[in-house]
Amino acid sequence: MQVVILCGGLGTRLREETEFRPKPMVNIGARPILWHIMKIYSHYGLNDFVLALGYKGEMIKEYFCHYEWVNNDVTLELGKPENMLIHDCHEEAGWRITLSNTGPKTLKGGRIKKIEKYIQGDTFMLTYGDGVSDVNIKGLLDFHKSHGKAVTLTGVSPAKRFGELKLDGNQVVSFQEKPDASEGLINGGFFVCNRKIFDYLTTEDDCDFEYGPLERLAEEGELMVYRHPGFWACMDTLRDMDYLNGLWDRNESPWKVWDCD
Repeated sequence: MQVVILCGGLGTRLREETEFRPKPMVNIGARPILWHIMKIYSHYGLNDFVLALGYKGEMIKEYFCHYEWVNNDVTLELGKPENMLIHDCHEEAGWRITLSNTGPKTLKGGRIKKIEKYIQGDTFMLTYGDGVSDVNIKGLLDFHKSHGKAVTLTGVSPAKRFGELKLDGNQVVSFQEKPDASEGLINGGFFVCNRKIFDYLTTEDDCDFEYGPLERLAEEGELMVYRHPGFWACMDTLRDMDYLNGLWDRNESPWKVWDCD
């Protein structure tokens, strides 16, 4: 199963960092938050990634292009580059990464539609490139398979600047992006989607995801919520970045599930 990660936004509320790099490349510790997100999925055996690139996407391409060189031991002979030997030592062997240029100003719905050609199965994972969580990915997928609807999103604890979910049991009956007041669960990303979602999207740059498609899916009874009471946080502001780095530095990062076994 493939994991689609949206990596194209401008990150305007984190301009101190995103003026120079795309938000998914802002570090937690010594690694980009994008790497942390990929490690979460990899912990559950999901190693086939499709990255929907936009703003400064070339920096993400360069990061993975040089990943083996930077993260492995290397033996080389000066003057004879063909004799370079890369020794295996990193733990990300087997990651398959498709890097797709989906447009510098394309909204999220358009980005998802543009990577449709890379999705091989009937179901895929989808998340934002700026959020980490200790959500149980296997539990999320099992829940999605149990109800047969088009999309499952992960509902997390409230914060006023994110989309509010109105629920009937585990079914989302309405979706409101960034309401003035919010109570209950909010959209924390970490979606599971059936291919049916592509019917709600276009390749136009102004095709959004939360405004329009998710609202329609909720109205038609095709959007479900997986309730996650545990840790979730996004890197939306400089304060968020400092908070996540503080947790990492103190070895108190709940999303670091790959070291739990």
